[in-house]
Amino acid sequence: MPTRSLTESYAISPQIAVKDVADLRAEGFRTILCFRPDGEAPDQSDMTAIEQATTEAGMAFAAIPVRTGTVPDADQIARTRQALDTLPGPVVGYCRSGTRAAHIWALAEAGKRPVAQIVAAAEKAGVDVRALRPRLEELAASSPSVSVPAGSGMPRRDVAHFQVLIIGGGAGGLSVAGSLLRRNRTLSIGVVEPSNEHFYQPGWTLVGGGVFRAAQTRRKEADVMPKDVVWVKQAAKLFRPDVHEVVLGDGSVVSYDALIVATGITLNWDAIPGLAETLGKNGVTSNYRFDLAPYTWQLVQQLKGGTAIFTQPPMPIKCAGAPQKAVYLSCDAWKRRGVLDGISVEFDTATPGLFGVKDFVPPLMEYIRRYHVDLQTGSKLLEVDGPNRKAIFERKVGDTVERVERSFDMLHVVPPQSAPQIIRESALAGADGFVEVNPATLQHVRFPDVFAIGDVIGTSSAKTAAAARVQAPVVATNVLAFLKHQAPVSEYEGYGACPLTVENGRIVLAEFQYGGKLAPTMPKWLLNGQKPTRLAWWLKKYVMPLMYWDGMLKGRELMVAPKPLTAKKGG
Repeated sequence: MPTRSLTESYAISPQIAVKDVADLRAEGFRTILCFRPDGEAPDQSDMTAIEQATTEAGMAFAAIPVRTGTVPDADQIARTRQALDTLPGPVVGYCRSGTRAAHIWALAEAGKRPVAQIVAAAEKAGVDVRALRPRLEELAASSPSVSVPAGSGMPRRDVAHFQVLIIGGGAGGLSVAGSLLRRNRTLSIGVVEPSNEHFYQPGWTLVGGGVFRAAQTRRKEADVMPKDVVWVKQAAKLFRPDVHEVVLGDGSVVSYDALIVATGITLNWDAIPGLAETLGKNGVTSNYRFDLAPYTWQLVQQLKGGTAIFTQPPMPIKCAGAPQKAVYLSCDAWKRRGVLDGISVEFDTATPGLFGVKDFVPPLMEYIRRYHVDLQTGSKLLEVDGPNRKAIFERKVGDTVERVERSFDMLHVVPPQSAPQIIRESALAGADGFVEVNPATLQHVRFPDVFAIGDVIGTSSAKTAAAARVQAPVVATNVLAFLKHQAPVSEYEGYGACPLTVENGRIVLAEFQYGGKLAPTMPKWLLNGQKPTRLAWWLKKYVMPLMYWDGMLKGRELMVAPKPLTAKKGG
């Protein structure tokens, strides 16, 4: 069938017959739009027959007939826009010659794409829509979307096409944006992020330990958004990787040449019955929320005796060391005040061991013993009764599972976590629900124009800001190679880091990569990561926040130059 493409997701065709439907299906089209009324010509196939053939072929069909010689009205344009936004792509629209199918597409796209881009796309398909330009500009001007020029760094709600579209304006998303701009300032980059605030989440442990104020970990998103990107201030609602599009919360669509997914991980507070309604009161807290970390410190200061319980859910979670960091800093504060002996401290972790990399377990166990912590491995929090201060656990004891009820005076909870629903339900997800990428290149295994960074990637690497900092230049260089139609050039070796705050003033700086292999940044004579050191504390308290706000988010790649990809890992 002689179709002509206006975009990668929309093509036009002259009148089709029933027998053509199978050919269009074989060409990859998933929706047929009819813009020609029945009865224009004696040999014209009836649209009902075509709809039946389309349905039998497993395709979608919609009829929006436009009489020849007329300009589509507002209702026809709205119905076309809805069809293009909601029906599966790629889409082919037909009429007598294909001209009406191009005209109504152009009018439906007004306000979603620049007018010049619409005119050029139609011209590429052999249709001149310049006569529609005043109508296109009128529709674009009356659109509820608000355009803001690229380079302003201000929120923008209009639909556009970007060379690189980044979903998520957190640590991973903004870091890779900065790394891309360091290499090519002329790139068209859109960042989809609905939040007005940006948080330095690694600092929340120190807020809960009385070292930082919560305000030190929060800035306005507008203040950290790179000035050379377009901020699309919405949430993503649906991925369409087969047609290189993302549907936003208001139903509008953004297209891309390359997509970077940086949505992070979802904290499932409601997964534990009774937890959500008691957080922030009844002695129940968590350093995994900005508003609750100060309450952790308040409880630590107030507690003089009784039982303090700290929990860790099954993996995967962000910063797997953070649950026990809260244990150590709390115990250290109680020890300094001379009340630790009167407090029964319990650490319930659903994992089989204290830490996932065995080399760091011995120094951590020393502190478990020093603080007299009752370590319960294979223990999962099931339910919380805040008013009565009871916590229910499921504990593995040998080959059996027991249900245990524990009373508490303070309960620090880390909730179960998962990939965001928008990822789990998309074609981007692997079996674990996270974005399925090549662990070395961070390129999607099925969609080569899709990459991912940070907590959302489905690899065995740690879900930490330190990992995202190393991933950013790898993703940036591989995306730029893709845009040049080249194979990936850089390799991520799975680096992750966890500064384990074992006491106020000392840290065990765990650095590792895929397979649990040690990956220290500094020589052992300067900083031995397998021992608690004051230097690591100084880095955590003073250097790392600066590296985050003024380095990582701005594309400054100190000590994280991407490693060239070895051929065997590029597939």
